[in-house]
Amino acid sequence: MEQLQAAAPAADSRRRRPVPNQAEAGAGRPKRSEPIQSVGERPLQRLATGYGEFDRVLGGGLVPGSLVLLGGDPGIGKSTLLLQSCRSMAGRTSVLYVSAEESAQQVKLRWRRLAEVPGEEVTGAEGADFQLLAETDLELVLQELEALRPAVAIIDSIQALHDAELGSAPGSVAQVRECAAALARIAKRQNTALLLVGHVTKEGMLAGPKVLEHLVDAVLTFEGDRFASHRLLRAAKNRFGATHELGVFEMRDRGLAEVTNPSELFLGGDEPSAGTATIVACEGTRPLVVELQSLVSTTSYASPRRTATGIGTNRLHQILAVLEKHLGLPLSRFDCYLAVAGGLEVEEPAADLGVAAAVVASYRDLTMPPGTVLVGELGLGGQLRPVGQLELRLSEAARLGFTRAVVPKGTGLAKVAAGLGLQLLEASTVAAALVAALGVNPSHEG
Repeated sequence: MEQLQAAAPAADSRRRRPVPNQAEAGAGRPKRSEPIQSVGERPLQRLATGYGEFDRVLGGGLVPGSLVLLGGDPGIGKSTLLLQSCRSMAGRTSVLYVSAEESAQQVKLRWRRLAEVPGEEVTGAEGADFQLLAETDLELVLQELEALRPAVAIIDSIQALHDAELGSAPGSVAQVRECAAALARIAKRQNTALLLVGHVTKEGMLAGPKVLEHLVDAVLTFEGDRFASHRLLRAAKNRFGATHELGVFEMRDRGLAEVTNPSELFLGGDEPSAGTATIVACEGTRPLVVELQSLVSTTSYASPRRTATGIGTNRLHQILAVLEKHLGLPLSRFDCYLAVAGGLEVEEPAADLGVAAAVVASYRDLTMPPGTVLVGELGLGGQLRPVGQLELRLSEAARLGFTRAVVPKGTGLAKVAAGLGLQLLEASTVAAALVAALGVNPSHEG
């Protein structure tokens, strides 16, 4: 015991490092910390990518020295989006494109295909500041970044780079982690905006270690059906802007084109039909007018089917239970199918009232009056809850020519709606809201 007590002070003294006095600290030693008030501020000059939708999701453009990770399914258009952005930025700033998956000739062919004029050559100012490197060796890529010091660099893709000092194969956890860390260090040191293309797994998650998402400043996902024309760019993480922003593109024969009015993309035809309802969803700060379609039919199974596309299935089950409980509709004996037009994913609860209206309209074979939008969250007690950004939603609906809006009671936006030319129908319960929207009591037959 005495030996242990004697050894404890010695071990404790080894752990404690001597604290230098002020004279020693100032003699050639780097300053370790400083008051936050004394930290100098520099104006943030963002680099425009040339595409407003891309800049919107980034928060206004690329921040010098930042790392952006772009993930998406194979063939969705990640490389096309970045190559088009390079084409736009090359005339204004220096750009380095590192292709670790394609040869330089393949990239050149794709560059020409994306040209506005068929057969256009990469000449003049357009390609003067665009440097292309087809390489997978991390050391050579770092040397090129050090030599050129570009304002923007693209790595396509991070999983294809290989660090020769590591024995593992390209794409492994260790390779991705070390390659990303090395690129991050040089990007921060040189103030280079770095965009990394990332693969995804079969589950739709970004491939590689989770530390990769923590390391970068922004994580963007490029989504969409490969057999449909539109693509959705989302921000899952952004240190320099809002998350969950949405950019909409359309894939055409010569690359991606911006969709400046995406609400028209997610609306159905002009002819109203039974079982449809229109909502105004918000993706970040962008309002989107979206059509919901529902089909309710008698089931031929012991357990009725519930299928939802673009809306969470659990959310649909909850809304059906509320309608059966508070409106007396025997929906447990019917199959129910729900879809969001255009393939958009709507996760926010503001779509609840629209889902309920579409289901009831299909069950009663009713058609929603033209020019009607519905916004509101549905509580388990059948009450309507208020939602955020309602004024922004109403403005978007009025811009597209809608004349009636069914919303939760107590919004205080009657004057705003009147100024927009909207008839505001407020309701406190789902039953009252459906009566206002459909013009009939949905709990009564006929």
